[in-house]
Amino acid sequence: MTETTADHLDAYPPSAEFADAANADASLYERAAADREGFWAEQAQRLHWAQPWNRVLDWDNAPFAEWFVGGKLNVAYNCVDRHVLDGHGDQVAIHWEGEPGDSRAITYAELLAEVSRAANYLTSIGLVAGDRVAIYMPMVPEAIVSMLACARLGLTHSVVFAGFSPSALRQRVDDASARLVITTDGQWRRGKPAPLKEAVDEALAEGDSSVEQVLVVNRTGIDTAMVEGRDVWWHETVANASPEHEAEAFDAEHPLFILYTSGTTGKPKGILHTSGGYLTQTSYTHNYVFDHKPGADVYWCT
Repeated sequence: MTETTADHLDAYPPSAEFADAANADASLYERAAADREGFWAEQAQRLHWAQPWNRVLDWDNAPFAEWFVGGKLNVAYNCVDRHVLDGHGDQVAIHWEGEPGDSRAITYAELLAEVSRAANYLTSIGLVAGDRVAIYMPMVPEAIVSMLACARLGLTHSVVFAGFSPSALRQRVDDASARLVITTDGQWRRGKPAPLKEAVDEALAEGDSSVEQVLVVNRTGIDTAMVEGRDVWWHETVANASPEHEAEAFDAEHPLFILYTSGTTGKPKGILHTSGGYLTQTSYTHNYVFDHKPGADVYWCT
């Protein structure tokens, strides 16, 4: 290994062939420096907007910024529906490899149907735009479906790491006043199933919780206690809902999700991400930082 210091930096430039095919070039920085609002307006045009914005950036109440003022869009529609409508319904959206060796390939059309089922079920239990949902799950496709279903309905989701303790989960649930927790019966750890739903039960055992329902995905098949009147199985509810759902457009500043800080230096702080600005930045990152090309698969090792 080579020791790297401020005076000695190893650089590994891309090949000329790779650089020539890259989505980004030097002009990207020049355009952003010359007209930052125009630059981000250009990036936002990559998305589908149900209603165009009338102002790119409102910085009048600094340090609080509002992006794409007056614009409306639906995050789930942009992530799924538009690709189906563009003729990519049969293309695989998710190649999933799980533990202990199971796998699934989900097309955009299948993903749209699953997200629509979840959205219809969440609507049926009375959740409305602005409500919060806590997602306490391992890396399974239903976690993606849950996030997209929330975005489709204007529900603000909060993903809580499945390795966090019951007290950490409860802290985040209480802070967000979540009405629903979505979890799994268990998760695979080192080739063996380990309970996860038990942590939710412990987190909510103290009572006085905002949670009205716990939606459980049967991931491992381990014995799982269900609280009558509160807990329901995904395969008995979501799976039976209609696969047809029309997405509603929401304001660009509509809350999309809350991501909490670790809490290592104090109480975890909820960082709120809004719809239009977050999706624009994500689209920009995929295009220029990841250098993603249409039709190419992306490997997420998580």
